[in-house]
Amino acid sequence: MVPVRVLTVAGSDSGGGAGIQADLKTMLALGTHGMSVIAAVTAQNSLGVQGAWELPVEAVRAQYRSVVDDIGVQAVKTGMLASPELVECVAELLAGTDAPVVVDPVGVSKHGDALLAASALDAVRTKLLPTATVATPNLDEVAQLTGIQVESETEMRRAAAAVLSFGPRWVVIKGGHLDSGGSGAGGSGAGSAEAVDLLTDGSEEHWLRAPRHDNRHTHGTGCTLASAIAAQLAKGQTVPEAVRAAKEYVTGAIAAGFALGDGIGPVDHGWRFRTAEGADSPARP
Repeated sequence: MVPVRVLTVAGSDSGGGAGIQADLKTMLALGTHGMSVIAAVTAQNSLGVQGAWELPVEAVRAQYRSVVDDIGVQAVKTGMLASPELVECVAELLAGTDAPVVVDPVGVSKHGDALLAASALDAVRTKLLPTATVATPNLDEVAQLTGIQVESETEMRRAAAAVLSFGPRWVVIKGGHLDSGGSGAGGSGAGSAEAVDLLTDGSEEHWLRAPRHDNRHTHGTGCTLASAIAAQLAKGQTVPEAVRAAKEYVTGAIAAGFALGDGIGPVDHGWRFRTAEGADSPARP
């Protein structure tokens, strides 16, 4: 049988912790066949991004058409797109593809290196986000896109409404960078003991909580979550089901993150293979 097929359109991470490499590892771990459109190449390691080069629009379009027209896709995930021209190209391609789309509006790397030109922000808002089944901004990306500085769980709801106004069907406001949680309608006041995300389509809300692990090796977290959501959507799960399953997977990957090089190491995409339970069923949803 042909496995479920998921496509990532993103940048390459030469260190293997984020970007295309993280996406493909995640897709494999969740029992799907990952395919890729490389939009940019980075020289990157545990210490940061030493260089980045976007690919020509023609190369990105050709890769996409090559995969979609012959093999077909059941979900698409986007990551680093670098420039306004690439954002607009990918948005146009996505608009003509009949599959769920997960947009990770990558703006900066884990180390604070810019991965999206400031001039591309408007294209992300007006072209890319309207194609999204689910958008997955972290708090820094929320600030870039909306100007809202989220400092409590209560403010995550306002941030979600602002992102939804750009057109995605659902948004996950990732609260991993939140220093302390509020005790508002969605909050428990648990603060930094929990990593809390808000999933909403503007009418229903899902507050997703997990223990916050004391592990600095979290490179690739955002790419991994978005790819996991795409993999679960491709397998036929609803958006709330897919996001919950992805949150569980990425929480385990963070807990198992490991040192690599002299800086921040990656999450462990294969953590389920390295546990007694996961060894028997690494592709469980």
